[in-house]
Amino acid sequence: MEEKQQIQIGGNVDKAVKGEYVIAPRDVLSEAWQLTNANRLSINLGLIFVFFLGLAIVFISSQYFGGLESALANPEAMVALNLLVTIAIYPFIAGVEMMGVLHAVGIKTRPRLVFSFLRRGSWVALCAVMTSMFISLGLQLFIIPGIFIAVLLSLTIPLVVEKQLSPAKAIVLSIKALRFQMFNIFFVYLALFMGLIVAAMPFALFGGNGSGGGDILAMAIFFFLMSYLAPLYFNAKGVLYRDIFGMQLQAVKSDFNDNSDNNSGGNSGGSQGNGNNKGTGNDSDNDIFIA
Repeated sequence: MEEKQQIQIGGNVDKAVKGEYVIAPRDVLSEAWQLTNANRLSINLGLIFVFFLGLAIVFISSQYFGGLESALANPEAMVALNLLVTIAIYPFIAGVEMMGVLHAVGIKTRPRLVFSFLRRGSWVALCAVMTSMFISLGLQLFIIPGIFIAVLLSLTIPLVVEKQLSPAKAIVLSIKALRFQMFNIFFVYLALFMGLIVAAMPFALFGGNGSGGGDILAMAIFFFLMSYLAPLYFNAKGVLYRDIFGMQLQAVKSDFNDNSDNNSGGNSGGSQGNGNNKGTGNDSDNDIFIA
């Protein structure tokens, strides 16, 4: 016999648009770091797939413009390639973004999750193009507006996927909700950006000295640090999304022994959880699924 119930984890949309939530940058980064230590493999493998997919698309598409060197020298070709790559890879990046969200609610993920949301691929691609246009416009104006537009629109992709909103509605909702804690959210991303600068420092220290060994060492250090920083970024976004918009999950409780008070659940769909507002644990008798 199965009993089903809906569990709301974290915030919710109604409270988010009223500003009834608090973001503490240090707490977000601390929790994201703990999640990264436990769940970085799936995000890294997903990002590796997206990286090579993007390279393949650029290489194949650049042949239309006379080769990669000709395309890089042609501003119009670069715009076309950037648009094509964005449309092609963002449906898969949406899967990586959702890994961070699922980690934040206590659900372990696998690399194949990058393929799990392709049914929303057209909406995700359109949302990515729209947000890129807004951010580019803001950067061309005074740079700072572009930075804050990027902050306000940073959670639109999970809204399109998890809340199943249209790109326009996701953009409007993201702006309405994130404006209340815009500076605290900005400090989260600023800390991550500083981490990126630190990760790139080996190129300044060891690279460009005419020694191939120095370049190899710099690259090895960079990719090692990025194997932590990239999952940390997506897990931090997942924590932000959970605390601001929340996520509704479906708990399924199964009784296998009528004479026992203990319940157990299967493994399909996700990990087990307790449904508190900081994510689910692994000691519950419920199976947790995305509602």
